[in-house]
Amino acid sequence: MNNKNKNTGKSIKNWAADDRPREKLLTKGIESLSNAELTAILIGSGNRNESAVGLMKRILADNKNNLNELAKLSINDLQKYKGIGEAKAISIVAALELGKRRNISEITERKQIKSSKDIFKIFGQKLGDLPYEEFWLLMLNRANKIIEMKRISSGGVSGTVTDIKIILKTALEKTASGIIVCHNHPSGNVKPSNADINLTKKLKSACEFLDISFLDHLIVSYKKYYSFADEEII
Repeated sequence: MNNKNKNTGKSIKNWAADDRPREKLLTKGIESLSNAELTAILIGSGNRNESAVGLMKRILADNKNNLNELAKLSINDLQKYKGIGEAKAISIVAALELGKRRNISEITERKQIKSSKDIFKIFGQKLGDLPYEEFWLLMLNRANKIIEMKRISSGGVSGTVTDIKIILKTALEKTASGIIVCHNHPSGNVKPSNADINLTKKLKSACEFLDISFLDHLIVSYKKYYSFADEEII
């Protein structure tokens, strides 16, 4: 019987030293740890029948062994697993959010936007797995490099109220030469609604009046997007 089977259900402190995630990290390096072992470090302990690693293996298996799927779980969703209380659930959610923000920071650091794919790399990660709609503004300089990104509004599953005046006020305060807007459709259907189309047309007219380049409006889900610029609506 191998160590993996012998350790099933035992508290991590009773495992062989080489099988404990923290010790393994120190002796073999962080790259040697599986996703289950890394997340087990976050929760520290499992339940009466499962070690922290065993519990996290089961949670990951329920979510296609995919960290992106795990990131979609709410604190309440995680607490449905025996051994995951509020504090442990918060630790998991916070760690996954930090990972997401790190990826976005690397992408947005004075990056030049050249295509809708560049926009999707940013907002696909940020908005793609949200269960509710958010509307974001990306502000650019004359070289189409990112100045700043800002959330304009947040709503429910079926929509969010977006005020064009707030979009333009924010862009003017940052002296943006160009803007891109983006929102998500939690349903996964990225086809624009009539409200999306009307908002885009109004925003285009307002930007022309203020001499701000309106470069694109993206509707995103986790795996796909719709670009008004690519469809030649802008």
